[in-house]
Amino acid sequence: MRLKDKIALIIGAGQAPGASKAIGNGRATALLFAREGAKIFCVDRNLDSAQETAELVIQDGGDATAIAADVTDEDAIATAVQSCTEKWARIDILHNNVGISVEGGDAPLADVTTKAFDRIMDVNLLGTMLTCKHVLPVMRAQQGGAIVNISSASSYWTSHPTVLYPASKMAMVSFTRQLAIQNADCGVRANAILPGLMDTPMAVDRRVEALGRTREDIAAERDARVPLLGKMGTGWDVAHAALFLASDDANFITGIEMPVDGGSLARVG
Repeated sequence: MRLKDKIALIIGAGQAPGASKAIGNGRATALLFAREGAKIFCVDRNLDSAQETAELVIQDGGDATAIAADVTDEDAIATAVQSCTEKWARIDILHNNVGISVEGGDAPLADVTTKAFDRIMDVNLLGTMLTCKHVLPVMRAQQGGAIVNISSASSYWTSHPTVLYPASKMAMVSFTRQLAIQNADCGVRANAILPGLMDTPMAVDRRVEALGRTREDIAAERDARVPLLGKMGTGWDVAHAALFLASDDANFITGIEMPVDGGSLARVG
């Protein structure tokens, strides 16, 4: 019960649709945090998906509430934060788990459009900035809290097939470092997780439609690129890393980027 009685606001607690049984990072984190004693406030653009996560938490014996909010809509984010504090009076953990890539128009530089640039930066970077903007006053007032931002190992990869996703996720790394320094005086910690190649609906299933290839083909190609046992990680791997950073076990850790990537960053350079 490492998160006993803590309140966790999870942005992107729903899950991208997909034919597989893979679990997304946000849903896995919500379930794991609840099993460790936290009350979960599930936020997602898709209310049905957020509600499904909340119901899974409740069926598992936890306490959860769902609300719809688009991370690019500041009024909606402000309302979600207010709703969480009205229900549970505080926010101990903010977990930012929203991101898009090829489904948002990401592409090699020659094919990038300004529309895709705006969309991906708004979702991947602006969304995280807005949630932090509205949660930090709560955490600073209560003199403590943990922010966990889901970036990407692609931030550091020396080669990536597209340009916007890794750029937005590297910007999140820099933003997280600033959060850590600027709020350390109030006991608020901020850290980033860098997932590598993961077997999640967002990472694999969405590419089936976007790239016009089979899931099996995409998964096999991604597995082959992972040093550790030649197998992608799962949403549970990200969730366990997030649990550590959100818990008091990481009480003296702030401003870091934690790779969860099966060793892919070990061979960068």
